Parts: sequence; C-alpha cells; structure tokens
Amino acid sequence: MRDRINVALKEAMLAKDKVRIGTIRLMTAAIKDRDIALRAEEGASGLDDAGIMSLLAKMVKQREESAETYETAGRMELAEAERAEIEVIKDFLPKPLSGPEVDDAIQCALTETGASSIRDMGKVMGVLKSKYAGRMDFGAVGSRVKAALG
Repeated sequence: MRDRINVALKEAMLAKDKVRIGTIRLMTAAIKDRDIALRAEEGASGLDDAGIMSLLAKMVKQREESAETYETAGRMELAEAERAEIEVIKDFLPKPLSGPEVDDAIQCALTETGASSIRDMGKVMGVLKSKYAGRMDFGAVGSRVKAALG
C-alpha cells in the first residue's frame, strides 16, 4: 500500500496535479504520524495495509463531515475542496460493499462464529473487521448485526 501511494505521488507530480499532490502528501503525513505513535506505544514497526486502509477511511469520514459543515456555513468553495480530497483518498480504498453484499458478509460471519445471541456480537464484528476493513461502514453494520442476532 505504501508503494502504491508513493508511485501515485510521483505520477501526480509529473502531471502537476496540485489537488492530488496535496492530498497524497496529507495521506503520507497521517501515515507517518500514526507509525510514530505506534512505535512509541507498542514498539511496533508501523501500520500494516489494513491499518493504512482504516486510517484512510477515517480521513474520508472527516472530510465528509467538514464538507457538510462548510456547506451549512455557505462556504461552497471549501466544501468542493474537501470533496476533491475525498475522491483522491477513495482511489486508494477498495470498492465498498453494496447492501446485499454486506448482508451476505454478515450471514457468513454469523455462520463462521456460530453466533446465536447478542452476546456474540463482538465476535461477529471482529470477523467482519478483519475481512472487510475499509469496505464497509462498521457503525451502520453494527445495527444490522444486532438485528440479525436479536
């Protein structure tokens, strides 16, 4: 994933795409910050690909919230800038699962864990997060898992 980001930065520089260059630099800075924090906490070597995808998904969510705030305040040019960054970041994330694909993933996780009650929700969410990091909104999926177990 890191190599892919570095290659994309070089390509953006050659194309002189200022929005893409700026956004990719923000991504690499966030990844480096998280790497440093992990080294300080755990002595780990840094983020793996799943951690990077999770970080990028968080960046998308932050920018969506900022864009909404800017629109509410009537600052459309800033909202457009946030949305342009979202598109660049999404290029590095896997395609999100559709509604029926999420339902299928939940059923597979329920079967795999043998979950039968709401007490098993943590196991199911753990399986989903390990297999589908960056491909589904786990905040929304939680209520669907709860409904399937309840």
